[in-house]
Amino acid sequence: MNRNIDYSLYLVTDRGLMSTNTVERSVELAIQGGCTLVQLREKTLSTLDFYRTAVRVKAVCDRYKVPLLINDRVDIALAVDAAGVHVGQNDLPAGIVRGMIGEGKLLGVSASNLAEALQAERDGADYIGVGAMFATGTKADAQSVSMNELQEIRTAIRLPIVAIGGINPDTIPLFQGMGIDGIAVVSAIVSEDDIALAAKKIKDLFLSI
Repeated sequence: MNRNIDYSLYLVTDRGLMSTNTVERSVELAIQGGCTLVQLREKTLSTLDFYRTAVRVKAVCDRYKVPLLINDRVDIALAVDAAGVHVGQNDLPAGIVRGMIGEGKLLGVSASNLAEALQAERDGADYIGVGAMFATGTKADAQSVSMNELQEIRTAIRLPIVAIGGINPDTIPLFQGMGIDGIAVVSAIVSEDDIALAAKKIKDLFLSI
């Protein structure tokens, strides 16, 4: 796996919020707008439907040479040969996941405090998803992270950091000078009528801070 990954605009899918008829169309439009990494998140589908969706989304990502990560489900990631897996604090431990997927695939881990971030680094994570930074409707139980905590994590962790949770054009400027590598966006992209334009505006804004 080439670890030279562009984390700047990290799309997380949500079929409940998307303005398109299919997840793969939502992903394609977001990539056309500048998304550099895609995480397929499906919390309600059966394993078979998740697999079939992942196959279709991976075909889109492969066409544009954008890495696809699977949220939580190591089996789906391996079945479709995705670029990697992203796990949270209530999923399989990151160290176990690393052993399952090997060194050749990306491993992302969610963290909401310094202790979790340091553990993820020890467990072999390739990047840390820090959040939720702001209130978000996509993950009601997410623990909020302050800017001071984000800065503490950034200072202590050598890995790339992607901020997630309530990321939109209003909140992006608040990350100026924080040294993060990217932003993970859900509703501010997938729920927009013009997904490609929304992605372009958000990416341009992030790269300008």
